[in-house]
Amino acid sequence: MSYINNLKTFVRVYELGSMSAAGRDLRISPAVSSSRISELEKHLNIRLFNRTTRNLKPTEQGVAFYKGAIKILDTIDEIESGISDVITNPKGTIFVSAPLGFGKKLIAPLVPIFQQKYPEINVRLRLSDRKVDITNEGLDAAFVLGKLIDSEFRVLPIYDFKRVLCASPNYIEKNGMPIHGDDLLSQNHKCLMLRYPGLPEFFWSLKDGDKIKKYEFNCPLETDDGDVLTNWALTGCGIIKKPVFEVSQYLKTGELISVANETPPTNLPFSCVYPHKRFQDPKIRLFIEFMVSECKKQIALNMPS
Repeated sequence: MSYINNLKTFVRVYELGSMSAAGRDLRISPAVSSSRISELEKHLNIRLFNRTTRNLKPTEQGVAFYKGAIKILDTIDEIESGISDVITNPKGTIFVSAPLGFGKKLIAPLVPIFQQKYPEINVRLRLSDRKVDITNEGLDAAFVLGKLIDSEFRVLPIYDFKRVLCASPNYIEKNGMPIHGDDLLSQNHKCLMLRYPGLPEFFWSLKDGDKIKKYEFNCPLETDDGDVLTNWALTGCGIIKKPVFEVSQYLKTGELISVANETPPTNLPFSCVYPHKRFQDPKIRLFIEFMVSECKKQIALNMPS
């Protein structure tokens, strides 16, 4: 900044023809004005002004340098003005991903509200239950379910969802009601799994008192689409493990019934993840702050009591 200040001082001295006048204009002392001009001349190794006790006139080099200095300062003003406009009127495109079920129910309805608030910002939302690669897929942010181990990204926790094992009344009528996680194995229940490459859990973790027990099943049906799992359960194909938030409407209507209640599933963290540098972009920061805040509000409103 010292060089820019020296340029600004030179321009005002040139235009006003006086160290004192330039000092008053810039709210600095004549001595500081003189010092800055001297620093600039030393840096350029030229004389910018011819000085006498009564007169101060630019040299030939000073006239040429003034024309260049004006262009430099105008360019800086233009850049700073552009940055200010981006901050006050953010614009551009944001690429974001979310899990399929949560994306449809929670994230997708909030995106148009955000876009109406900031019409110059475009949002590209990708919904998938597979594990996304934030860096290689060029994502600015991702909403993720599950624990993140040694994540290189910034993580903003949103909610810790309770999960439930559930099945349709038709399935329970045909296959019996499991009370404990062990019953899932001993009674040979059909447990339907969400599986895709990179998924860390190919088993169910259930809470048995103070302990966590892992159950592995020979699944008759599995998919990488959470909504497909829910539909399978609704049609009586078997038992699924789901966040209560995602299936609350079916639990309320009785289309799905919670099972193995003595050993409920472990909770499922829901977070917003993004690269550290992305948050410095005003549009991305606005999006993340808006979405995290609104997600928490919607979850509070819609979670079953």
